[in-house]
Amino acid sequence: MEVRIKILYTSICHTDLGAWKGENESQRAFPRILGHEAAGIVESVGEGVLDIKEGDHVIPIFNGECGDCGYCKSEKTNLCAKFRVNPMKSVMVVDGKTRFSTRDGQPIYHFLNTSTFSEFTVLDSACVVICEDRPKSFPKEDEPS
Repeated sequence: MEVRIKILYTSICHTDLGAWKGENESQRAFPRILGHEAAGIVESVGEGVLDIKEGDHVIPIFNGECGDCGYCKSEKTNLCAKFRVNPMKSVMVVDGKTRFSTRDGQPIYHFLNTSTFSEFTVLDSACVVICEDRPKSFPKEDEPS
């Protein structure tokens, strides 16, 4: 259950810089699309996605929630067993593959469930939050960003 998002705004964080520099050897999975703080518009949704639709304004989140595990159902934590932030994870949960590749087909790895330093990104729908009230600073869908 995946969502493709057109990234409108993104920013850099110390976490991105640390990963880019390879400060933690176990996180070194390159090439990789960094970025985890962004806002965008849903361009398309995959099979089985019912609560998010094309055109929704969304925020990608690196600490997703499946809604079914014991952690998601707990009132004490939101550290989902399936989609919690994991800096070592570099592929999609559903099939263990990437959604990005080089022109010659080599994988480009994901970062913190989001990979927002790109024009478009693909996330599991559990890692997307819909913005109910669109901020006035967002361009309309028919305006260039």
